[in-house]
Amino acid sequence: MKTIAVVGGGITGITTAYALSKRGFAVTLFEKHRYAAMETSFANGGQLSASNAEVWNHWSTIVKGLKWMLKSDAPLLVNPKPSWHKLSWFAEFIASIPSYNQNTIETARLAVAAREHLFAWAEAEGIDFDLKKKGILHIYRDKAGFDHAGRVSQLLAKGGLPRRSVTPEEMRSIEPTLAGQYYGGYFTECDSTGDIHKFTNGLAAAIDRLGVRCLYNQDVKAVATDGKRASVTTTSNAGDETQHFDGVVVCAGTASRDLAAQLGDRVNIYPVKGYSITVNLTDEISRASAPTVSLLDDETKLVTSRLGNDRFRVAGTAEFNGYNRDIRADRIRPLVDWVNECFPGVNTRSVVPWAGLRPMMPNMMPKVGRGKSPCVFYNTGHGHLGWTLSAVTADMIGGVVEQALGSNAKVASPQPAHA
Repeated sequence: MKTIAVVGGGITGITTAYALSKRGFAVTLFEKHRYAAMETSFANGGQLSASNAEVWNHWSTIVKGLKWMLKSDAPLLVNPKPSWHKLSWFAEFIASIPSYNQNTIETARLAVAAREHLFAWAEAEGIDFDLKKKGILHIYRDKAGFDHAGRVSQLLAKGGLPRRSVTPEEMRSIEPTLAGQYYGGYFTECDSTGDIHKFTNGLAAAIDRLGVRCLYNQDVKAVATDGKRASVTTTSNAGDETQHFDGVVVCAGTASRDLAAQLGDRVNIYPVKGYSITVNLTDEISRASAPTVSLLDDETKLVTSRLGNDRFRVAGTAEFNGYNRDIRADRIRPLVDWVNECFPGVNTRSVVPWAGLRPMMPNMMPKVGRGKSPCVFYNTGHGHLGWTLSAVTADMIGGVVEQALGSNAKVASPQPAHA
């Protein structure tokens, strides 16, 4: 039986370990925290959103970034302090603008395919993760935003995703609690929401039952390969330890760039900070006033999810500020203000703030496939759609590893991967 190391215990690493275990590999998972899903998979926006597949590689994004650079509460904020990492990333981001249409279509296709795997895995393993299949409503306050959404809808349709335009009256019929004046919206009935932390921990329990060796509290200090096998060196309270495997899959989020460099590969991931608040719905009025349909406000770049009966998640914004994980009050305040404006009946006295670093590739496409060495593989760089794409990219990389190394397969091979 082939041995595989998976580095990273977030949504991508856990789903990858599951897909590989199902294919008959002997999997060892390394995670530096005590539990799974303690960083970017902890408290994201909750959307399983094929309708949010539009990549950011567009000139309008550059214009907005320049316009908002000195505005501390802007939806998109770029720290002007230069670094080679940041400059090289933005250069590649601009170079990917001609691929905007193609990459948006491909992302939508992947997101649609991901649902089948994720829902099937959750059902097979009995995972309760506050799933709501009530669709996602995109809201627009002006004609320009609405018209742009219409053009994006044409691209999404080419990726296999239907969504329809709705009038302000229809918007209120879909989500009666929404306050404010709107030009129109777009509704994707087949999208859904759920708690990423609950799902990831539920699947982590499943891989443990399947025999995956889950090593928590193990910080990966180094990875290496001789072209035939891979080694992983970890550091813990017990000291350093090096283990050897037939292959390694890097699923380490924003740490993937440095690990890839040790393996002779360039994976130019940049950490793009996002913020969220979890509003505890502590009274009946708040529970009745909070939406049950998920929303995406394109102007403010905020998304929402209703998690169970007594939690309301609001998340978004993008901050280019290196590996800084500080939770800034001036970045949290707009999220609370947005709830007060759009859902005035919701009591925002009990709000839990959070920030996480999205691992983003310059072309906004995940890195899924082989490295230079035949025993090195990557499933990382999913950006703002890690939760949405995780199941399909895990299945894809499982197929790539199986094709490269072979295994005592327990399931049929998936379709060929698209790196």
